[in-house]
Order: sequence, then C-alpha cells, then structure tokens
Amino acid sequence: MTVFPNDEDGQVLKMLYKQGVDFKEPQNVDFVVAVPDKKNGKAVLETLRSEGFNCELEQDEETEEWTCYCFITMLLNYKEIIDIQKRLDELSKPHDAYTEGWGLMVN
Repeated sequence: MTVFPNDEDGQVLKMLYKQGVDFKEPQNVDFVVAVPDKKNGKAVLETLRSEGFNCELEQDEETEEWTCYCFITMLLNYKEIIDIQKRLDELSKPHDAYTEGWGLMVN
C-alpha cells in the first residue's frame, strides 16, 4: 500500500492515486501562483521564465484576479512537488505573489 503524507499535498496525491493515475508515468502538473495585479504578474512571469519555468499569466474574467500558471511534466513525487512550490514561492515573493497550489487534469 502506498502511504502519503498527512497534509494537503499528500491528500491530493492520495486522491489521484485512488483515481488510478499512473505514478510511474510523467504527468502534466499545473502549479498556481497568485499575483496581486497585472504589473506584478508580468514581473513574476518574467522571473519564473528566466528560471526555466514554462508559465502563462491569466486574468479570471469573473473575479478579475491574476494568476500565473506554471506547467511542468514530472513524476508525481511528494518531495519534488513541495520543492517546486517552495522555489516558486521564493521567486514570486518579491512581487507580492505566492504559490497557491497545484493540480493536474485527470481523464
């Protein structure tokens, strides 16, 4: 039986595992960085891209909130997910932005 850490990230991994997601195959993981506005969003986008992240900046039409999405194809590994979120947080913090989580599309 696979055991996952008892926190939010661990619970998401556990749910994906129960849904039959193949943990031996790389998955397309979307990391979400909340940004306060367009100006800071563009700065975050530039910073993350310069660090090699594949990102997009989007504004929600309803809430008008800005979000920077980073797309990484990777194996679903708890430690790596935590490390990537910490790295995104460090790079985003100077622009009043922060990592808000991650997810992936499940067929």
